[in-house]
Amino acid sequence: MNPVLFVHACAATISLLAGYLSIVFRKGSSLHRISGSIFFGAMLVMCTTAAWVATFMRPNPGNVMGSFLTLYLVLTGWQASKRRDNAVSAFDWFALALGISVAVAGWRWGFQAASSPTGQLSKYPAGLFFTFASIMLLFAASDIRMIVRGGVAGSRRIARHLWRISMSLLMTTISLFPGNGRFFPLWLRKTNLLYIPHVLLIGAMVFWMYRVRARKRVRHDKVIEEKAEATALRAA
Repeated sequence: MNPVLFVHACAATISLLAGYLSIVFRKGSSLHRISGSIFFGAMLVMCTTAAWVATFMRPNPGNVMGSFLTLYLVLTGWQASKRRDNAVSAFDWFALALGISVAVAGWRWGFQAASSPTGQLSKYPAGLFFTFASIMLLFAASDIRMIVRGGVAGSRRIARHLWRISMSLLMTTISLFPGNGRFFPLWLRKTNLLYIPHVLLIGAMVFWMYRVRARKRVRHDKVIEEKAEATALRAA
């Protein structure tokens, strides 16, 4: 096996294991931080090797877009967990530029696929390029909103971390199956068992996003109650 492909496969395996372990471990615990760090490092290797293969070794615009979209998600998701509250850095502008570039390239490849006789480009349909490009635009719009506001803090910062890291893990899971379904036995592919990780991941992502928003509402209500009590005491 080519060394680059071997490194890519190893990094993909480690990122999947570490990513799902980070979901299981209690948020904020040392095990969660360790597994998250391993996930981040493995994802960087996986995405960069995937981009190299898709650009130079086996040119494929669909895989180029997928690798850079996943790289963007894991970079911005990791940065959200480390960033200072209400602060904008040069990294945020770099991430925005990367996101817009990926979106523009995706739309360009989508139009090329749509105008081809087969409706495909490198065996990927036009709809896939348009879908990924639209997703990237939504994330870029979120980046613009964050920059205009001067950063994020509190529950918004946590939600940004959860949403983007979970999406990068979902992209990696989809890349494994059905993206590389040929590595699994035919009888297993005929069942729906290989989609269980996808469903569990989406469920966990929805659950934690709800928890974060619920905590935000509770804290907001508590602040209002404290202000009302303070006003009442001053009036008395």
